[in-house]
Amino acid sequence: MTGLRWGILATGGIAGAFASDLRTAGLDLVAVGSRSQESADAFAARFDIPHAHASYEALVADPDVDIIYVSTPHPMHHENARLALEHGKHVLVEKAFTLNQTEAADLQALAAGRGLLVTEAMWTRYLPHMVRIRELIAEGALGEIRTVSADHTQLLPTDPAHRLNALELGGGALLDLGIYPISFIWDILGAPTSIRAVGRLVETGADSEVATVMTHEGGAVSTSLSSSRGAGPNAASIVGTAARIDIDRVWYAPTTFRLVLPDGTVAEEYVTDITGRGMQFEAIAAERLVAEGNLAGDILPIAESVAIMGALDEIRAQIGVRYPGEEDHRG
Repeated sequence: MTGLRWGILATGGIAGAFASDLRTAGLDLVAVGSRSQESADAFAARFDIPHAHASYEALVADPDVDIIYVSTPHPMHHENARLALEHGKHVLVEKAFTLNQTEAADLQALAAGRGLLVTEAMWTRYLPHMVRIRELIAEGALGEIRTVSADHTQLLPTDPAHRLNALELGGGALLDLGIYPISFIWDILGAPTSIRAVGRLVETGADSEVATVMTHEGGAVSTSLSSSRGAGPNAASIVGTAARIDIDRVWYAPTTFRLVLPDGTVAEEYVTDITGRGMQFEAIAAERLVAEGNLAGDILPIAESVAIMGALDEIRAQIGVRYPGEEDHRG
């Protein structure tokens, strides 16, 4: 571990969860930046952070900060991450990585040109149960993988002015919720060879439900379902010719899973005992990547985050969702 000094950009709920997990892991959290001194001071007092900045500009200019976690809503990710990179900081950006693929590719190019790490905070990929699942797949325990399915469905605010429903704020179930199953499917099966999507839009034009059917190299088929208007099982499964993996609710958070043989025998049951949300694992991975000089990434390479944003662009195009000022981003 390199002992990188962390700064947190913005002070919302996800920032608090991240700060708590950094403290749990004993990582070096030295600064926070907000749009007001009062908010920065309160967050700093809560997590015993020595430097509290009243602007994002002051945070990225702090010489005691090596890496910044961008925790603003995704419409601001591009601007905020770019600011940090331009000031020579490594960056861990909350998901969805950006609003679209064009913004994602711009951050990739900027980071590469500056010799910096920019990586997506898709924390699920780094959780111990996902590490074990990838090991089982690599060992051939599932045989040939035929299908993968996952849902992310929650009952969220319906107020049209809420950021989840406002197009000008990047609203919609896909980028807030659907990014999880899409990234999960990509992790297991790789890039899709075809994408078919259907969706349901609310009165603001944002998506409240999105379902996808994708095919992948070798013929495997995946399905995903996202909804912001109803809480579903939030489970996932990977089905192979030799066995399947059933990941329990909530599959994208620290949880349990079972390796089940075709006759129903449970060959392995994985139980997790993580303290906190589990966001420290992505931070530890970011520090490792910097220490190794592997700025392209491995568990979630930056090129893959950019490609996933391209898939989300295609899904939005198919269901008729475009954010204000956007061009058609399909490649």
